[in-house]
Amino acid sequence: MLIIGIAGGTGCGKTTVVNTLLNELPEGEVGVISQDSYYKDTSHLSYDERVNINFDHPRSIDFDLLVEHLEQLKEGKSIDQPVYSFVKHNRTGDTIKTMPRKVMIVEGILILTNPEIRELFDIKIFVHADSDERLIRRLKRDISERGRDINEVLTRYQNTLKPMHEQFIEPMKEYADIIIPNNKYNTVAVDIVKTIINERL
Repeated sequence: MLIIGIAGGTGCGKTTVVNTLLNELPEGEVGVISQDSYYKDTSHLSYDERVNINFDHPRSIDFDLLVEHLEQLKEGKSIDQPVYSFVKHNRTGDTIKTMPRKVMIVEGILILTNPEIRELFDIKIFVHADSDERLIRRLKRDISERGRDINEVLTRYQNTLKPMHEQFIEPMKEYADIIIPNNKYNTVAVDIVKTIINERL
């Protein structure tokens, strides 16, 4: 099994890269795990307390469970991926049965911050985009998909997203095997990744 980590700041275009790889690789051979499914369970907190959690800090991620799940997949076992609700800021209690595939893509802003997870990745990719571009994409997504209002998104960006990006996410570039600049969509870099995957497969 080939495990690929795709990191980068919020709104940098990770999903676009993931979807391109999914579309261009043989069907049924690629699985995807999202870091967002592995936010820690916050059932013991009230909604108001959950709203105040810094979800852009590595502490908010249940890396132990993610490592355990990746190791199980490597052993050929299926896993039950948690389902997370951005509206409730908590896991829903549901899970998604995820089967091992020849290629597993793990994507998320913080996945390269954890040394154990980095060790499990065969290829580490960092998708880079200009901060203005990332903010615009984040605004559009959070308002249309997550029911946030513009002030909430901007406050969160200034108070947590930007400082966390500078402290934890941007420095992770040094661990990346491939950096994909995504201000204009970069097909060459994706083709290189695709070629590497096909060779390993």
